[in-house]
Amino acid sequence: MAVAAVTTEQYHKPLRKKPLPAGRPREWYITHNRRLKAMRLTIALLDTGVYYPSTATNHKIRTIAERIGIHPPSDTTCRMVRALIRYGR
Repeated sequence: MAVAAVTTEQYHKPLRKKPLPAGRPREWYITHNRRLKAMRLTIALLDTGVYYPSTATNHKIRTIAERIGIHPPSDTTCRMVRALIRYGR
């Protein structure tokens, strides 16, 4: 029986961050950063086994944020995280 080798190398190289486009209204930047934060939190929750929006409470989302080193999300961001879990968008 063949055993697969375990590797610690990354499968993909991390993407380089690009500067945000200049000249947009402030609200655009706020919304953009909120979406990025919600996506990071959603991925972390899915990795810990939270697959249903009803189990993703504000407390659980904020605990995950603390664990991965993100500032505590607002109630709006928590709602966005639950929407991402629900609809997968």
